[in-house]
Amino acid sequence: MYSYQLKKHELKFIKPAKTSRNVFKTRLIYIIYLTDLKTKKTGIGEAAPLHLLSTDDVPNYEEKLNSFLGEFCINGDLEELELHSYPSIKFGIETALLDLNAKDGALFQTPFTKGAESIPVNGLVWMNNAEEMYNEAEAKIKAGFDVIKFKVGALDFDKECRLLEKIRSQYSAFKLTIRLDANGAFLPSEALEQIKELSRFEIHSIEQPIKAQNWDAMQQLCSESKIDIALDEELIGVKIGQDGEKMLQYIKPQYIILKPNLIGGLKNADLWVSLARKHNIDWWATSALESNIGLNAIAQWVSKYPISMAQGLGTGALFTNNFATSLKLEKGKMWFRK
Repeated sequence: MYSYQLKKHELKFIKPAKTSRNVFKTRLIYIIYLTDLKTKKTGIGEAAPLHLLSTDDVPNYEEKLNSFLGEFCINGDLEELELHSYPSIKFGIETALLDLNAKDGALFQTPFTKGAESIPVNGLVWMNNAEEMYNEAEAKIKAGFDVIKFKVGALDFDKECRLLEKIRSQYSAFKLTIRLDANGAFLPSEALEQIKELSRFEIHSIEQPIKAQNWDAMQQLCSESKIDIALDEELIGVKIGQDGEKMLQYIKPQYIILKPNLIGGLKNADLWVSLARKHNIDWWATSALESNIGLNAIAQWVSKYPISMAQGLGTGALFTNNFATSLKLEKGKMWFRK
């Protein structure tokens, strides 16, 4: 048996975070305090639907969150709750449970949580004018990041190409890996030609070039693209057991991006990893603008796996009023410092 408390928290961005789909200035999240009535221990989790992206970005979210938490506190079984349409609620309760049973802040016992190993992280450059994006990329490179991800699709395409050309003229592919994230901004009829143009800059991968749920066009892109394709939004709302494998078999992406808060929690992310391995698809994890509470859970989960590629976990410094954390970013590496 459990009891719970909820606390609202509005994260404030240091500067607006812009994608091809949205501009974030603030971010409303819910902190879950879950108490085991027998042991009196309390765990903390984060439930945070992402505006215009989460399947649970609904007006009555807080009401639903209270309802599901009340139900969970009575039956104590997370899998009994009908949470497919509320992935961030499942993530929030799941991470609160993990924290409740954690030892010295470690949700999982790994070399990372023991402070012995780090996780490589990409530097993220948000949408802005080309000059500001260049300056931000330069700052990230000087800070020690050797993988930089650019949000693309909102500026004039020629300007984006000139920006990448400028970066690549200074930093070869041996020194700097460039990833792109289009957030579905390209039109299916134009995407292949645009990707061909972008391939001149030795791009590692491009995330979600076209909008999700267009399997035929995405399958063609993955087959013919000169840049490796990573599915991101494509995974949101998919019932893994029913459609996950079918989707991966048909589209055949080179990568999938795992955002536990948007795909129904860490156990669901484990299922995606298993499917990806089965079909020789690589993956990395990315935060979905959670606070340090959610980010900490995702980073520790990632550390269960042998990691070589940079993960998208560098979002903790985006906010002016984030929570204290054991996560530390140093020269493009994330460490867990108790």
